Amino acid sequence: MTPRGPVVLGIGARGGVRDEELDEAAQAAVALAGVEVDVVATVERRAAAVRALATRRGWELLLFRDDELAEMTTPNVVRLTGAPSVAEAAALRGAGPGATLLLTKKAFTSVTVAVATTG
Repeated sequence: MTPRGPVVLGIGARGGVRDEELDEAAQAAVALAGVEVDVVATVERRAAAVRALATRRGWELLLFRDDELAEMTTPNVVRLTGAPSVAEAAALRGAGPGATLLLTKKAFTSVTVAVATTG
């Protein structure tokens, strides 16, 4: 698939995540998806950590409220809470209407990533 819209890296992370963990997860996601990322998206409460990643990589940053992400239908759902995967929901929401996942949620120690685009 050749993306027509922005390629969005969605990130979910635990509180206190280290910059190195974010960088490694982002690098892995880009390699696995085989695309260049334009935008990184996450939930507002992770703004500080992900903003630093976006700045280092030169990516636009999109932040979403919990309720905005809860509206998204994602393949992976946190079984205990029924909440959508933050990484998948943020990637899909950031890519816009008609978005599809190029990379479903991949989990690392403190970070989850997913990649979406419209195409």
